[in-house]
Amino acid sequence: MKLIYNVSDKPKFREIIIFAFQQLLAIMAATIAVPAIINNYVSSETVLGAGQMTASAALFGAGIGTIVYQLFTRFRSPVFLGSSFAFLSSMSVAFAGAASMSLGFLGLIIGAAFAALVYVVIAILVKFAGVKWISKLMPAVVIGPIVAIIGLSLAGNAVGDMMKGDFLGADGNPTASPLIALVCALVTLFTVILCSTYGKKQIRLIPFIIGIIAGYIVALGFTLIGRATGNAALRIIDFAPIKALVKGGVSVETFISLPQFSFLKAIDGFKDLNPAYIGTIAVAYIPVAFVVFAEHIADHKNLSSIIEKDLLTDPGLSRTLLGDGVGSFAGALFGGCPNTTYGESIGCVAITRNASVVSVTGAAILALLVAFISPFVAFLDSIPACVMGGVCMTLYGFIAVSGLKMLQPVDLNENRNLFVASVILIAGVGGLALDFALEGGQTIKITSVACALILGIITNLMLSKKKKTEGEEDEPQQVIK
Repeated sequence: MKLIYNVSDKPKFREIIIFAFQQLLAIMAATIAVPAIINNYVSSETVLGAGQMTASAALFGAGIGTIVYQLFTRFRSPVFLGSSFAFLSSMSVAFAGAASMSLGFLGLIIGAAFAALVYVVIAILVKFAGVKWISKLMPAVVIGPIVAIIGLSLAGNAVGDMMKGDFLGADGNPTASPLIALVCALVTLFTVILCSTYGKKQIRLIPFIIGIIAGYIVALGFTLIGRATGNAALRIIDFAPIKALVKGGVSVETFISLPQFSFLKAIDGFKDLNPAYIGTIAVAYIPVAFVVFAEHIADHKNLSSIIEKDLLTDPGLSRTLLGDGVGSFAGALFGGCPNTTYGESIGCVAITRNASVVSVTGAAILALLVAFISPFVAFLDSIPACVMGGVCMTLYGFIAVSGLKMLQPVDLNENRNLFVASVILIAGVGGLALDFALEGGQTIKITSVACALILGIITNLMLSKKKKTEGEEDEPQQVIK
């Protein structure tokens, strides 16, 4: 795939602003969803006592994390860091534990520190041992299906969002007809596809912006008709985030407001800090960090295949790990959410063929700025789920297809490769996952992606050993570059 803008290319300033906005839209839905989910995880008493996580703080944290990552990778890896879904269960442990000890956001920051420590330790190991062991442990026959599973595991989220609006009825459920929501999603989806395929250079570079605008306009039309006729089935958009800006009158905060940064909310928790609680958080975060490490490898190999440059050697896996780990901790300091490299960002690079790291860094800076602009955050929050679902269908689909493309150099006529790929795909698509109960009723979940990866690695190593015991040379595995 020929890139329109390569990693080191610098588009014009006007273009950078537009490309940065598109990257922000691509990662926005998932980034602000994490704090919303955590707020719902805990009881209303806990939320009110510890303080709510906010979308603006999460956006700011994602921006900070991405800039830290770019600094560590010397601006050579065009990927955005956003709130990690993998740590949802871990974050709920930290926040729920805070309910009785009033630690609040301090627990989230401590947990992010443990996760970052895992990345730092692995980065040091990679620095001295190199990356060959990574390629042997996770060759293309393992990484390809795993990347595909990452995309496929998100398919349900995209399809589910395509069938629902945001306006809620008295029962707390969306009122919009699934068919009407699907129309808005399909308008968004087809606009993105047509712009990416037939659009001229500038149009091809911003298909998500055009698609979201088209979908939003259609959703707005249905919503206005629904309000005028009293037909709740047509009401797609929930204007509550926008109405909240002027609730109680217009003030400075209607236009500019300070996000509720985690480190400011965490100060009060130090007085109740104790070793038992720290141990509980460590058990909740550290195992998940190893899972996210595997996804880090998969994401960077996927991105490497898109930009045709091996990121594990330049800027190097040790640098990407340090950038991801320290950037994740920096993001949690401000937004409470550990960050991770985003498949949505990688999908955006693949579809638009714009790998300029300047655009990604611009998106990070834009995330920092818009976190303070109340109307902009409210507008982003008002984009309905069906519209974002239409966008995500393309993003997640490209992730899945990128993984399958990694299998092209792999000989699937060999039983060894066939079994490895089969185990990973079936375990991942089938949703094989494990839950481990912790003291206090909390659980640690090993996701289907992690389980599929573990099974794939074990199967690959087992069959490699068998070949050697039979006196055959171990076949060289294709490494994606």
